[in-house]
Amino acid sequence: MISQEIRAKAPEQDPLRMGMGWTVEDLSKPQIMVESTFGDSHPGSAHLLRLVEETVSAVARSGGKAARYFATDICDGMAQGHDGMNYSLASRDAIAGMIEIHAGATPFDGGVFISNCDKAVPAHLMGIGRVNMPSILVTGGVMDAGPDLLTLEQIGIYAAQCARGEITEEKLEWYKQHACPSCGACSFMGTASTMQVMGEALGLMLPGTALLPATSERLTETARRAGHQIIELAKTGLRPRDIVTVKSFENAVMVHAAISGSTNSLLHIPAIAREFGIDFDAEMFDRLHRGAHYLLDIRPAGRWPAQYFTYAGGVPRIMEELRSVLHLDVMTVTGKTLGENLDELRENGYYDMCDKACRDIGLRWQDIIHPYEEAIGKAGAVAILKGNLAPDGAVIKHTACPKEMFSAVLYARPFDCEEDALQAVLRREIRSGDAVIIRYEGPKGSGMPEMFYTSEAISSDPELGRSIALITDGRFSGASTGPSIGHVSPEAAEGGPIALVEEGDLILIDIPQRRLEIIGIQGEKRIPEEIERELDRRRALWKKRSQKYDRGVLKIFSEHAQSPMNGGGMV
Repeated sequence: MISQEIRAKAPEQDPLRMGMGWTVEDLSKPQIMVESTFGDSHPGSAHLLRLVEETVSAVARSGGKAARYFATDICDGMAQGHDGMNYSLASRDAIAGMIEIHAGATPFDGGVFISNCDKAVPAHLMGIGRVNMPSILVTGGVMDAGPDLLTLEQIGIYAAQCARGEITEEKLEWYKQHACPSCGACSFMGTASTMQVMGEALGLMLPGTALLPATSERLTETARRAGHQIIELAKTGLRPRDIVTVKSFENAVMVHAAISGSTNSLLHIPAIAREFGIDFDAEMFDRLHRGAHYLLDIRPAGRWPAQYFTYAGGVPRIMEELRSVLHLDVMTVTGKTLGENLDELRENGYYDMCDKACRDIGLRWQDIIHPYEEAIGKAGAVAILKGNLAPDGAVIKHTACPKEMFSAVLYARPFDCEEDALQAVLRREIRSGDAVIIRYEGPKGSGMPEMFYTSEAISSDPELGRSIALITDGRFSGASTGPSIGHVSPEAAEGGPIALVEEGDLILIDIPQRRLEIIGIQGEKRIPEEIERELDRRRALWKKRSQKYDRGVLKIFSEHAQSPMNGGGMV
């Protein structure tokens, strides 16, 4: 094993480890890195130390020796409403970089990676691909819903209603005090939940372990099982790049369509694929989503909180329903193929356990995960739109978009930051038929923050939520609903067409035809040649803005960030 090779090369290793309490016998055991994002940063990570300790103990019982490493993540929810959100996407790349540093500086025979939320899980998946040592991902599960199935993504709606005087401050306070009753990822199919599902769909988690209730014994047992299994992987030498292939990513995208996953996955999946040496871009998302069956009735697009996903059978049940369109021969961290894992679960009573859990809440699994032939929709969940406003593409989750907005011509209302756009919405300066355009919020512009408050202010308004669009080179929360189009590329900071839009331009949205275009000037439709001449004129007058950040992490990130369509990360 590589740990023993390093011991032979570096005589200081043994005494330094013994200085931490390792015994002479420990030195010759398989050495396992247990890397987590534990920290008192938010409910998604505050409970992870318990899972770390369970994993460490299980590694010891299986004949190995574990070392704990930490790189705490931040919370997008706590970063809302201020410039802290600009650090969110950059934190993903920073955590992946720390995994590389930890594993590179002191090589291990294997790793268990324990994370839970929006940027932590994709960061760990990126790090797993980058260091390519035998690895298992363990995710920290999902929090319970509050009273009357209250979940956190509803708070943005209630806050907007309070700002408009539709509910009282006292009512808003009650919602805030009851929305997060336990640790775990937020209980809806946002980015945290989506990326947990993606980790399992890629074959890097033990079957049936994504989105377990964070308070459950099953989650604790998962950490123990991972500690045992990583020793087996270390002995056999089965590495992540032996497991994850193009077929694995295609499976993951089919699962993404079935769960109506977060649009942020279109940032994370290409970035993860790149670390595995695989070219997988947003166009492949669009191709695979066309005609894909959407099955999961979980918020924000559906009815139920995310904790119900596990009750219905979780990722294995989704994959059983998708069995005819998946690559069942892909390898997984069990050392078996996906097809073998699914067969084993069926034979071992996994679905009987799930059926009982559904009965306990008065539902059938089919109420939560629809059978393949009874799909909620058959056109996937996301679409990539292109045109003269987004030559390289933009993304929309059309399962969360009102049908009225699938094809529309809107009046452009451009803003150079989210704060100005939000105030215009709350002051009711935005009218039906407007296209609210928020620019200079892409990776190079400001780090690519979420436009969460603005999207919630729009979608919570019964009229605006069905009659205007929000278009940005920034991104959205996985909880966002309504006519929200993000990741517009090239971004404004790079001189993309979104930087050239002026008040009164006519914007065409056509989801079925995958179009996002400027089709008129000053409220009048023009032929394409006239539009191009006008954009050329504006482009000649456009001046590149000075970089928003002149020091620190965000300066480095904005200088090296890629297009959102390529994952938005640093190169």
